[in-house]
Amino acid sequence: MSKQVLDMDFKQVIIVRRDINMGTGKIAAQVAHAAVMGAEKVKASRRNWFSSWFAAGQAKVVVKVKNIEELMEVRKQAEELFLPVVQVQDSGLTQIPSGTITCVGIGPAPSELVDKVTLGLKLL
Repeated sequence: MSKQVLDMDFKQVIIVRRDINMGTGKIAAQVAHAAVMGAEKVKASRRNWFSSWFAAGQAKVVVKVKNIEELMEVRKQAEELFLPVVQVQDSGLTQIPSGTITCVGIGPAPSELVDKVTLGLKLL
């Protein structure tokens, strides 16, 4: 791994929609889905990013948006920066209809890139 990669901070940010009625446990499960999916995606596609993030403690931040439109705008901005993005759609077995998009995960990726998209969002 290059020294440049080792010197970077890495994090993963999960963005949750607040316009759908999910209980605390449901939100936690959806965020966990995004975290695992994102980690697996980066592990397969950008192994050096994954390794640096994992070795440093797997930093994660959970933030919120008002609705699906804001969520898709954040996703679009992340994709325009070529950041790894995952989207969680619920299977509909408990509180919300099948196929409902609940959250988006960005990263793990260099913090300075992720911040360009998520820094202005409020913590969940």
